Amino acid sequence: MAMPCVADAIGLAQESQSGTPPAAPSSLPQSQGAPQGTNPLKSSVGFVLLLQRKSVVFPDIATSNGPLTAWEKFKLAGNSSVSLATFGTSLISAGFGQAIDRPAGYGQGGAGFGKRFGAELARNASDNMFGTFLIASVMHEDPRFYVKRDLSLKQAVKYSGVRVFVTRSDSGNRTVNLAGLLGPLASEALANTYYPEGSRSAGDTFVRYGSDLAWKFGGNMLRQYWPKINRKLRLVPVQPDSSARSQ
Repeated sequence: MAMPCVADAIGLAQESQSGTPPAAPSSLPQSQGAPQGTNPLKSSVGFVLLLQRKSVVFPDIATSNGPLTAWEKFKLAGNSSVSLATFGTSLISAGFGQAIDRPAGYGQGGAGFGKRFGAELARNASDNMFGTFLIASVMHEDPRFYVKRDLSLKQAVKYSGVRVFVTRSDSGNRTVNLAGLLGPLASEALANTYYPEGSRSAGDTFVRYGSDLAWKFGGNMLRQYWPKINRKLRLVPVQPDSSARSQ
């Protein structure tokens, strides 16, 4: 199911190469809203919320609109691999795998859970290194997530789904999200070197890959609403910064 979606995404991005990227920040003043009848996913007047400082939960939420160097993408990959979001999703995934005994070769009990949790962390780390750093650097893609302001729930769902397949280039143009699509695929291929026997087939690999894309969609939804959630629940302290563009 994943491969037709990738093909459709490539066609979508190619048709709109000259258009405004789905997550490109707007230079309009913040007090101005998007005109009625426009799609905030494609309109250049859709506002972007740039965080005041790097999030420890989601380090890949954009704090500036300038391009990242290869070194900055490497640091972003490392930070994302040890973020609170990564540890949280790895715990949830390992717990679910424990409940359904997948991969079966890891067994049950504390040892089985530890192996599943370690494998989840390893998959996330390799996904970040392949996608966020290596592929994004080679293909000149921006691996960060730009939070859109003032989206309805329906628009947020659509935006989060589009962002799985389409992203910004370093120059700010709309492009296929090769880093986000090929990174997890390379990670799952690498996972076959340490996954137990019986869980290394092509079918198993693509099932995990499809799950990765679903997790990315869910992660995008959380990223989209994270500034509001954090501001309301005060989960992570936010320091005021007069130079911040918005908050």
